[in-house]
Amino acid sequence: MAGLASIGLEAHPFIVRVAQAKHQWRAAPGAFEEYGRGVLAAADEIFVPIDDAPALIQKCFERESYSRLAALIQAWRERDDGSPLSELTWLAAISIIRSCSTAGTAQWQYVLPNKEKKKVADPFDAFREKVASMAADMRIRQHGPAGPPAIVANDDARTCEAVDDGWADLIITSPPYANNYDYADATRLELTVLGEIERWRDLHDVIRQHLLPSCTQHVAKQRAETFEMLEDPLLDPIKPQIVQVCRKLADLSTERKGRKAYHTLIAAYFRNMARVWKQLRRVTAEGGRVCFVVGDSAPYGVYVPVDEWLGELAVASGFNAYSFEKTRDRNVKWKNRKHRVPLHEGRLWVEG
Repeated sequence: MAGLASIGLEAHPFIVRVAQAKHQWRAAPGAFEEYGRGVLAAADEIFVPIDDAPALIQKCFERESYSRLAALIQAWRERDDGSPLSELTWLAAISIIRSCSTAGTAQWQYVLPNKEKKKVADPFDAFREKVASMAADMRIRQHGPAGPPAIVANDDARTCEAVDDGWADLIITSPPYANNYDYADATRLELTVLGEIERWRDLHDVIRQHLLPSCTQHVAKQRAETFEMLEDPLLDPIKPQIVQVCRKLADLSTERKGRKAYHTLIAAYFRNMARVWKQLRRVTAEGGRVCFVVGDSAPYGVYVPVDEWLGELAVASGFNAYSFEKTRDRNVKWKNRKHRVPLHEGRLWVEG
């Protein structure tokens, strides 16, 4: 809308495709609706049984609902020509998966098969409504300003291969938080319906291995390497503090139920974020700015000053200064919270 060139990087392959499909909003809305009607008509002639589907599918869908949803996806595959219209139709189909499931879910949250919701959408009705809604949005957007199309690259911020040196005047992102959220598991239902995985353990090879470590499942095999990671020179700016925190977490992991490897997670997270900052310094123009939406963390009740440590790593990578702008307090609302350490969220501003 500002008429500026932009590049987006995303390491999660499924999310890359979602973003790329959303960027097809310049396609003709009427043609998109016609393409969707063709897929819907073809799906009406297809029957897909649930009996051979993965266990997660059988827990999360009623038989007829799954058959109709799977028929839509199969009909799309049979007509897929790689065009913008096809990608928009794929987006419409995958975006109704959760509304058609009996499992208690919200967008980008873990699927909860044992928590059934009362209202379940019919896949054909939901698909028809989604296509109409997307087409309406496209018509509105196409009346506004349209700058150069954004580039969305399946790329890793630890390498930034898609971005030239000094290209960016402004970098805006909300990186993974160091709070043990599994960004791969958040898409498990969609990936299972699409046939890209069958079991939870498949997530690591298909998705998690590509992502920056932000959950203990990601670093489980690196537990013995925790303090070796902390010897990386990239962590020197925060070494005394991070070593102290990781030692506390390592001791607590032997006492707590579950023996979570939070010490390994924190070591791996900041080591990888240090690599990110080195690349961001390379691609940021002199005088450019970086804005991270971040939140701090307190695994096992041990405070981790995420914004401060990220700021120090940024300056050590060649940026000039950092400041933090708090937008809200965290860990003050829910009665079932596991610790009482006050937390916050906000914008970390880094000056190039």
